[in-house]
Amino acid sequence: METPIFDFVKKYADSDLLRLHMPGHKGRGALGVEKLDITEVSGADVLYSAEGIIRQSEENAAALFGSERTFYSAEGSSLAIRAMLYLIKLYALSVGKRPLVFAGRNAHKTFVTASALLDTEVEWLLPEDTNTVISCNITAEYLDVRLSAAEKKPCAVYVTSPDYLGNILDIDKLSRVCKKHGILLAVDNAHGAYLKFLPEDLHPISLGADICCDSAHKTLPVLTGGAYLHISHSAPKLFCERAESALALFASTSPSYLILASLDRANLYLADNYRARLADFLIGVNHLKAELEKIGFDIIGNETLKLTVAPKNFGYTGYELAEILEKQNIICEFADPDFVVFMLTPETGKEGLERLYSAFLGIDRREPVTAFPPAPSLKVRRLTPKQSLLSPFTELPIEKCIGKIAADISVNCPPAVPIIICGEEIDENAAAAFKYYGVSKLRVIDGRLINE
Repeated sequence: METPIFDFVKKYADSDLLRLHMPGHKGRGALGVEKLDITEVSGADVLYSAEGIIRQSEENAAALFGSERTFYSAEGSSLAIRAMLYLIKLYALSVGKRPLVFAGRNAHKTFVTASALLDTEVEWLLPEDTNTVISCNITAEYLDVRLSAAEKKPCAVYVTSPDYLGNILDIDKLSRVCKKHGILLAVDNAHGAYLKFLPEDLHPISLGADICCDSAHKTLPVLTGGAYLHISHSAPKLFCERAESALALFASTSPSYLILASLDRANLYLADNYRARLADFLIGVNHLKAELEKIGFDIIGNETLKLTVAPKNFGYTGYELAEILEKQNIICEFADPDFVVFMLTPETGKEGLERLYSAFLGIDRREPVTAFPPAPSLKVRRLTPKQSLLSPFTELPIEKCIGKIAADISVNCPPAVPIIICGEEIDENAAAAFKYYGVSKLRVIDGRLINE
């Protein structure tokens, strides 16, 4: 498979050109990559108005992922999420539908801020069996009941799969429910770019989603910020027609060609027997998970390349386990009081899996930890996210926030899933959750609400 962006950037870097254009380093510098860091010079094409090498590379990616069109993002899935929500709203308005979206409550904070920017109405999906804000087990049966009972029908359903803990929803069944009700399905597949290449194709586009985003940099050998926006063959034509302008609406006009070149080079990586290499690596991953369970660790989630350990039954919080491993130069992706998440790829190698297993073998079992977070619950919405983010706020200790309105998105990344949505009333459940996760202060509306 050809790599037109990578080839152009390398040829440009190796040529003896006087660079009288951006960036200011002029191809020289201490990092050693400056010569590859170019801008949209003649021949380099223009991202979000692509007609040359970028368009060719995106078409290569679309062929690999089986989409109608695939568009690159040099600003991660966050950019693609904003574009998805914008396209959904455009479509709803174009067919005379209400721009209402039903969304899994474990949506990334970018979805919340995008809904605020676009002033899109969101109704949250939160099944009763949800025990952590990070995961949201939306089944086809649950979704069908919610859609059937809804007085106001949404124009789209938005779900996160896989989630940060490695839980994958049944996208095939969810897509069937959406089609039954004449509703679009959008998927935040940021953690699942590799799902297309499993022995059983589990990519959302293959399973009936209309549109989805993948963070290529999360699970593929792509530089941080590289991501895809995929549009299916069955999606409204408007999606493909307006996708570039949707991305451009929120994107920088100075995209990184280092990131674009790595996305381009990933096409060759994926086309060059990646499926077989991935299948071989998964044998080792599955063996590691089984061996850790034999030791006594709880392994959760059904995502193949994610190892999520719930260590409390073994006597440790997630923070404590992560600290023990860090002392052995093993750095996890994410840790909180309940979980430690490790993101694995074939680049981890069998040696990496063995090293991780050896580290776990050296951990002594202790008495179980019995503290667990309060179960998430839907809150009373007092303002829209847009109204709350534009309102004056004050910062108060958590114990003084009960009954007040959240003014901001108080969440770190990872996992970037808000405990409470800005504009919602902070109840005792939310306050307890903030304390559990170590948040001591919160921004709340100070009483002088905007006039809108």
